[in-house]
Amino acid sequence: MLRAMTLSPDDRSAIAELISLHGHVFDDGDLDRLDVLFTPSVVYDVSELGGGALHGIEAIRTAALALGEHNPLGHHVTNIVITEHGDGTARVRSKGIGVNTDGTVGTVTYEDGVVATEAGWRIDHRRVVPRRVPLNGRRA
Repeated sequence: MLRAMTLSPDDRSAIAELISLHGHVFDDGDLDRLDVLFTPSVVYDVSELGGGALHGIEAIRTAALALGEHNPLGHHVTNIVITEHGDGTARVRSKGIGVNTDGTVGTVTYEDGVVATEAGWRIDHRRVVPRRVPLNGRRA
C-alpha cells in the first residue's frame, strides 16, 4: 500500500531501524524472518560482488545459505541517509562494514529503495557496492 506523504520523524526512525535490522537478522541466521526486511518482489543486487541480482526473498535466503561459512560474522551499518520521494517510497544510502571469519574486514555502500507497506517499511531494491579503493578511485 503506497501512500502519498512527506516522511515524518516516525517514518525516518522506522526506515533507519529497518536498515539496521538487516545486520541482526543475517548475523543471527534468522533467515525465516527476511520478510521483516524485504518486500516479496525485492531485487537484491550483489552483481558487483559476483553474485548477480537476486529476485525475491527465497533467492536471498538460498544465496545466504549457499555462502555458508563465507558469510560475514558481522554486518555493521552506519551513515544512514534517507531521501524522501513523497510517493510512499524513499531512497536510503548507508555504509556497511563486514567482519569475516578470517579476521578480514570489508566495506560496502548499500543503495536501497524502500516502500511503505501495510506491514511497515520494507526494502524493495538493494544494490551492494563494494569499496576497494580510497576516495572511490579519485585522484588529484
